[in-house]
Amino acid sequence: MRSVARHLSVEAMSLYHHLAGKEALLDALADFVFTLIDLPQPGEPWRAATERRAFSTRRVLAAHPWAPGLMNSRPVPGPALMRHHDRALGAFLGDGFAVPLASSAVSMIDAYVYGVALTEQSLPFSAENETDDYAATLDVPMSEYPNLVRMMREFFGGDGPKRNYEFADEFTIGLDLILDAIEQRRARDALAATSVSPSGTRKS
Repeated sequence: MRSVARHLSVEAMSLYHHLAGKEALLDALADFVFTLIDLPQPGEPWRAATERRAFSTRRVLAAHPWAPGLMNSRPVPGPALMRHHDRALGAFLGDGFAVPLASSAVSMIDAYVYGVALTEQSLPFSAENETDDYAATLDVPMSEYPNLVRMMREFFGGDGPKRNYEFADEFTIGLDLILDAIEQRRARDALAATSVSPSGTRKS
């Protein structure tokens, strides 16, 4: 609270007219971050809505690197946090998903987005333009790490044509893999449901 007061050039005690203390401040900060993320809109197709939310979340977390460890850890969720998760679930439920799959999908996507954000914050190079330079400094013995060497040669040159590699591109690729898997699971669940008769026995 003293640090915030110094930043605002006010007395620390004056903050207590607005916030009960540190925990209330952290609750407010967590809720504030959720207000910055684009939410799915009613009637929007689940995949487009989920992609937009994922990319928006990633941008917000990159702009506020202190946020990932705070956003879902507060014991008293604020209205923006609850609205966010309600809309995230609604993107699936409104498109006909069953509740269990919708819940699992939201959890998996959020875990992926937060994980990528934390990884990018700790990379030893800039995610935008220093990957090649960093790779050039590594001495990776082929005899001990053949698969890593194979990947590095393909991405950064060597035996074949060099590919333009950016770690940031992995986010889109990974998100597509997850969304494809959700689509496949939904189709599999629907097929399983149609193979069960009203009495609960499977059709032949």
